[in-house]
Order: sequence, then C-alpha cells, then structure tokens
Amino acid sequence: MAFIRRTLTMFLFLSLVLYPIHSAFTADDVNEDLEDLEALLSIDEEEDKVGVSQGKPSEAELLSRAQRIVVELNDENAKRVIRENELVLVLGYAPWCQRSAELMPRFAEAATALKEMGCSVIMAKLDAERHAKAAELLGIKGFPTILLYVNSSSRPYTGGFTGDEISIWVRKKIGLPLLRLTSVTAAEEFLKKHQRHVIGFFESFKGTEYDEFVKAATTENEMQFVETNDIMIAKVLFPDIGSSKSFIGLVKCEPERYESFDEKIEEERILKFVEVNKFALVTSLTELNSARVYSSPIKLQVFFLGETDDSEAFIPLLQDVARRYKSMIMFIYVDSTEESLAKPFLTLFGLETKGPFVTAFDNRIGSKYLMESDITTGNLENFCTGLLHGTLSPFFKSEPIPNHNEMIKKVVGRTFDSSILESAENVFLEVYTPWCIDCETTSKQVEKLAKHFKGQENVMFARFDASLNEHPKLQVDVYPALLFYPAGNKSNPIRVSKKLSTKELAAFIKENTRFRSGSQSKSNSKDEL
Repeated sequence: MAFIRRTLTMFLFLSLVLYPIHSAFTADDVNEDLEDLEALLSIDEEEDKVGVSQGKPSEAELLSRAQRIVVELNDENAKRVIRENELVLVLGYAPWCQRSAELMPRFAEAATALKEMGCSVIMAKLDAERHAKAAELLGIKGFPTILLYVNSSSRPYTGGFTGDEISIWVRKKIGLPLLRLTSVTAAEEFLKKHQRHVIGFFESFKGTEYDEFVKAATTENEMQFVETNDIMIAKVLFPDIGSSKSFIGLVKCEPERYESFDEKIEEERILKFVEVNKFALVTSLTELNSARVYSSPIKLQVFFLGETDDSEAFIPLLQDVARRYKSMIMFIYVDSTEESLAKPFLTLFGLETKGPFVTAFDNRIGSKYLMESDITTGNLENFCTGLLHGTLSPFFKSEPIPNHNEMIKKVVGRTFDSSILESAENVFLEVYTPWCIDCETTSKQVEKLAKHFKGQENVMFARFDASLNEHPKLQVDVYPALLFYPAGNKSNPIRVSKKLSTKELAAFIKENTRFRSGSQSKSNSKDEL
C-alpha cells in the first residue's frame, strides 16, 4: 500500500508540474488537487517516521520529496500565489539551461531545510520559457533567476548557490539572521548539517559587542551565524575557544578548519574577517561560485589549471604554499576539462594546452602573470612572493614572430617595439580581431591604401591581431582601430576615425607624412584611389 500511495503521489505531482493546467480548469480545481497532494505528502511523512528503523532514505528519494515541496508556477497561478502569500521565493529557469539544471536540486534542498525549520516562505519555480506571460509579470529575464517576494514586492537574490546558502539567505532576509543553540545535543545536530558557520559566544545576549555581531549576521549573505551563552555548547562547535567573555570564530570543512577573530568586535571588522576566511586554502572554481571568487576582497589571486589527475598531484603542494600566504593571496583550482571555466584563461594567456600551469592576477592594477617555470614548491613560492611585492613581469600574449614580409606588415606582441615604436618610419597601424563585424571593411580600406602608397619610403602599413597579441603601450578597447605613429614621436600616436572614406584616409596620410618629414618623399603614389 505504501508503494501504491507513493506512486500516486508522484503521478499527481508530475501531472501538476510537467503539464500546464488547462484553461478550462477553475481555481477550485487547482486548490483541490493541491489539497490532495498535501494529504498524500502527509502520509509520506508518517511513513518516514515509521521507517526510520529501516535505514535512511536514498538520495534520490530525498530529492524527490524535496521537489514536491516546491510549487510549480504557470501563467494562470503565478499572480495569485505571489498575491496571497507574504513570502515567496521564486526560481525562474529554462529546461535547456545547464545552470538552471544544476541549481534546481539545490533549490529543492533549501525548500526542505526551510520547511524543517518551520519557515513560512513558499518555495516556487517557474519554467520561464514555457510560461512567458508569468515570467514577464515576475520580471524574470535571464536564467536562472531567483527573486524573493515580500508582500508582492520583489527583492533580488544576492546569496550563494548551494542548498544551505539559499536557505541561510532566505532566513536572513526574513528577519532570522541567527540560530541560538541552547544544548549540547542541539549543537551536535547543527554540526552534522552545517560544516561552514560563524560561532559567537557571549555571556549575555545584550550589549554593544553582541549588537555588532547581530548586525554582521544580518548583513553577511552566505554564512550561517550561530550564538550561545554556554561555553560547553560553544566548544562543541569550536573546541579551542578561549575563556574570554565573548568570542567569535569561523568554522569550515578543510584541514585549516578553525579561524579565530581577534580584533575589536565591530560589524565591518567581522564582515571582513568572514569574507577573507570563508574560502578554502585552495578553492575549486565552479559556475556557481565564480562570481564570488572574482569579487573576493583578496585582490591577489593565483589560479592552477589542470585536469583531475593533475589536481591530485599538485593540490597538496598548492595547499602547503597557500598556508604561507593566507589572507594575502587567494588560491583557486580550475578543472581545465570544464571548457566554460578554463576557456577564459586559455584565451587570456593565448594557450592551447590544458595544463597544468599556474597563472596569477593582481586585480588592484589589472595585471596578469604566467608562471613559466616548473611547478615546484620553491618556484611557486618565488612566484607568489613576486606577486605579493609587485616584482613579477606582467604577461602579454604574443603570436610567434612572423618569418615573412608582406605589403602590410604583420606585427605581433613580441615585435611591437621593434616594428612600431623603434621604427624610423611613419606607421599606419590597423588593430583588429577576427570576431569584429566591422573589421573586414576596414581591412579592405587599409589594403587599398597600402597599394596606393607602395614605394613611398617613409610610411609603413601594419596590422595587429588583438585577439592573439598584447602590448602594454597599445590600449585599444573598440575594434577596428586605426592609429598613425608619426616618425620621431611614436609615444603620441594619432587615433584616426574609421568613419573616414578611403580618399580621406589617403589625404590624412599624405598630409602627415609631408608634415612630419618636412618635405615630400619620393613616391610612386597616385593622386586618385
């Protein structure tokens, strides 16, 4: 019987979730279905209590039950659900979106956790592609999108993307920033579910220090804050807690599990302490945490790119070095087989191999670096020391030096100095990228100009592919770009409008080569293009 009831429950759930409610159905029909579903779910819960002795349910069963808690929105019911409930957290998704697929089970986990805590928020999801009308009504434009509705007013989601982080964010935003632990048993149960948290021990839940702790708990979006006034309870979570009247510590799941806060207890100081210490010694980059990694207050970041086998060999080495630069440099591992994660790095550094290799960024000045020596403890320490003290040479990517001459000279990163800045000639440079829509038209113009001025000794035409080459003295953000480097004054190139016609460009070149060289050079150029 239990199996049959569960099957019926799932069938009803799927009928509500996978198929739109026909417009002929009334609101009463929908309400009856939901009431039936709740009745069946209550039977499930009773059976769960009876079946505890038979072992824990499987992960698939837990996920299935979690999904049932999440209300499926559509064009017909979205407005009503938002209007009739004080608190609604909505996940807007698209079936084809990979990030939506990754987030969906985490959202369901959060729904389960919030229900177990007795939280009154309604968890809902909307297939925004299928129900475009509801998506427009709720303001869902991208995927995935999470919005919290409080009395029908939406608030953007700013938390993390694990089930734990979603539930923590919701509780904080509805006025429950802290969990108070009142027994050792409660602390032990909490520890089983929350590997990452901030513990606050205070003899009294009042006073300036306690108020600052509460403010920090309310502001910080990702970490669960807990409080207790019992030293024995506090020691369950943080064994090495001191004997002071107040204590704050951060706990995370890695070898360096415990971090003590030893500054003056003020909101801003607590927030900075949490932000700097909440990541692991070596953080694995994912689609879900990438935004938090890149926006970290630790502006010096070292990235190790490699495949799974590489990580097993090198992560211990990275952790060992990371300990020496804790809170100064952030260390991140990137799985190079994950194309969406690795490709930006490969492109930035002009690399084709999947590693292993080490790169670094100084986000204070926008510089990037490539460690070109073997990955050993000594070499990595030297690289990190140079990054910390600003003595590393920034990396600028370059194609190989070309070994042939053409009418329009190909300039690469390594030859920019010799070909452009140190050249005695006037240089007319075209900067382009292969993906630029307008670059082809401009390239044809430059080819006509190069033919027209062929044989003129004091002007050279050059071309620079900015997708594969860089140079510190070439700062171009919009493509194509045309730059004229006058002979004798290469430090002040003239930006030439790409809107000029070929005739106008030719006139510009003639005028500037005459003026710069003082007299008309011998030329076979024609008056007409």
